[in-house]
Amino acid sequence: MLKVEYLYWLVGAFLLACAYFNLCDRRGSMAAFWAIVALPFVFGDAVLAAVRAGTDWPAQAIGIGVLALGVLAARNRLQHRPDSAATSAARAAASLRFGNRLFVPALAIPALTLVLYFGSRKAAEYGVNVLDPKAQTLTALGIASLIALALGLRTTRASAAVAVGEGRRLLDSLGWAVLLPMVLATLGGVFAATGVGDAIAALTAMAIPVDNRVACLAAFALGMVLFTVVMGNAFAAFPVMMAGIGLPLLVLRHGADPAILGAIGMLTGYCGTLLTPMAANFNIVPAVLLELPSQYGVIRAQVGTALVLMLANFALMLGLVFR
Repeated sequence: MLKVEYLYWLVGAFLLACAYFNLCDRRGSMAAFWAIVALPFVFGDAVLAAVRAGTDWPAQAIGIGVLALGVLAARNRLQHRPDSAATSAARAAASLRFGNRLFVPALAIPALTLVLYFGSRKAAEYGVNVLDPKAQTLTALGIASLIALALGLRTTRASAAVAVGEGRRLLDSLGWAVLLPMVLATLGGVFAATGVGDAIAALTAMAIPVDNRVACLAAFALGMVLFTVVMGNAFAAFPVMMAGIGLPLLVLRHGADPAILGAIGMLTGYCGTLLTPMAANFNIVPAVLLELPSQYGVIRAQVGTALVLMLANFALMLGLVFR
């Protein structure tokens, strides 16, 4: 059985390789940044075991590392070095030579993830555990990414060293923004654990008639969008809104279907992702990489889609969650 921890270790090894290459290029801040990020991936199990055994200092060390990441990012020393004119010209020539074949590895990832996930579920029915039961989707995605990497190397006839080098270049280009999904998802869990959901429930009770299920559903949908705009990620907004409105008002009070509410509610939250610069890895980084005239150009192009999709999701929830 392939455990998800193996994939974490592989990610940690890649991050350490990025740190090493940056150190060789005398980019100490970038090297330190990726080395610190690698530590939870490599030693996460050991830290968790230590905490369960009553030893707190490994977790505190990880917390200090998180603070160090903030300091390194704030120093503005994580800038990516632009490619030389010769490198850019060679990359453009290679893209023209390979054409649409370059999209095959990227498109293979979701297709292979589905095949591996459902295949592992079917195999489990016969007592054969192929993927880690506690993280089947994530493990399937990791394996699919590795297969796609092999497809990419075969398509381009490049070596594994080139793949690591290009991966490092892309990671350096994204910089600190690559951590936003993980950090914001963690922030949502922290908010839920510290009682923010209870505060949201109290404010909602004062602002809307809680006996009206349509008003509660509208507050939930709008809250998902607004919290996502503020925090930049629907994963951060979801535990707060479910704890404050979704579970106590919609599910327990009005009998909403929690599965449908959660699925469409998350999609509603992503409407906020389309509207906020806080979702830098989705909206700001692409604008920078594509060298658009305005870093907010991606957001402006998405406003109409976000508003229409938000209304469509609300209509779907209204028609489905109370059936």
